[in-house]
Amino acid sequence: MVVQRLLHMQAGFRQGIDRLRGVRAAKLGAVIVAAGLLAGCQGDEFGVGSNKAQQPVSASVKRKMTDLNMSTTSPIMIRIFKEESSLEVWKQARTGKYQLLEEFEICKWSGKLGPKFKEGDRQAPEGFYEITPGLMNPNSSYHLAFNLGYPNAYDQSHGRTGTHLMVHGACSSRGCYAMTDEQVQDIYALARDSFKGGQRSFQVQAFPFRMTPENMARHRDSEHFDFWKMLKTGYDHFEVTKTPPKISVCEKKYVFDATTLVEGIPFRASAKCPDYQVSPRIASAVAAKERIDNAKFQKLAARFDAREERQKRWEERSNRLAEALGGGADETGVAEAALATSGQAVAATVAKPEAAPDQAVAEAGVETAYAPQDKPRGSSVGGFFKRWVPFGPKVTGEEAGAGPIETEVVPEAKP
Repeated sequence: MVVQRLLHMQAGFRQGIDRLRGVRAAKLGAVIVAAGLLAGCQGDEFGVGSNKAQQPVSASVKRKMTDLNMSTTSPIMIRIFKEESSLEVWKQARTGKYQLLEEFEICKWSGKLGPKFKEGDRQAPEGFYEITPGLMNPNSSYHLAFNLGYPNAYDQSHGRTGTHLMVHGACSSRGCYAMTDEQVQDIYALARDSFKGGQRSFQVQAFPFRMTPENMARHRDSEHFDFWKMLKTGYDHFEVTKTPPKISVCEKKYVFDATTLVEGIPFRASAKCPDYQVSPRIASAVAAKERIDNAKFQKLAARFDAREERQKRWEERSNRLAEALGGGADETGVAEAALATSGQAVAATVAKPEAAPDQAVAEAGVETAYAPQDKPRGSSVGGFFKRWVPFGPKVTGEEAGAGPIETEVVPEAKP
């Protein structure tokens, strides 16, 4: 009997231990499931999983490459335009020239037109940047990303600072160029495949806007205009050659497609430029384009200047007239004098209601006009100016009913 009880007690202990283990296992499983759900909430919107960096380009981009006679592993180049919120991917065709493969709308970019100067200014960079495989980030918290390599040699020569300036997904920017996850998936895949094809680095050209004469003329008064003129030279090099220009920096400025005359002498960002030359064919084509663009720029700038001058004169006249309508003390001109003395004429006629009109005119020494009595005061001279002059202070009901207008003209006496 005692042995049986001991056996029953041992079996009970074992069942209790098994139940406890089951509870612990269930709790552990719940924690694992919750962690998985949390990770899913924080994961990428595009939802391609851990293999996102190895995904092929989309079917639509692949069709375009076929149509444009491009190899999937041929080199690429990227152009960014802030004002247009546009990111272009150019890819080398089998002809050797680059063609526009795809244009993406930038989801968000930070700051305003102009270069980045210092860490924390939340300004997206402008300039020419070389992206190497080491700058690619397949494990980015923003789906996929690549670092622009800011500050480059030019930025450093000007003492500019900043870190982690990227093109990435997640449509969120604090100094970066942010795309959607789907867009950056294609951009990343194109860059990855170009490295597989042997491209050692691809160029990113970041501009404030498309560097056309029209846009340059619109922004001719910007503090960054000289910087943008320099960027436009690199823009023009690509426009005429359809090949990414070779980028060098010396004397704290960009130099494009330059080769030193003495082999082995490097370009140094802050040092004097060594003797160099640009291919005569490229230099001639760029110079021709710049002559045409400069001529257009001068015409457009003159037109914009004339328009601004007309606007300025109009605003000055408007302000003077508005002051006159508001009862200013220094009015000049017929309209101003008329409005300034109208109150006196009203006082003269109201003070002597028994006088005949001719007598009132003679005593006042002016020619007087009267508003019809059966019309509301808003239809007086003040109301007329209020209706037809779209500026100046508002005219109240009392001001609108100022009544007669005086001039310096004295009527001849009646016979």
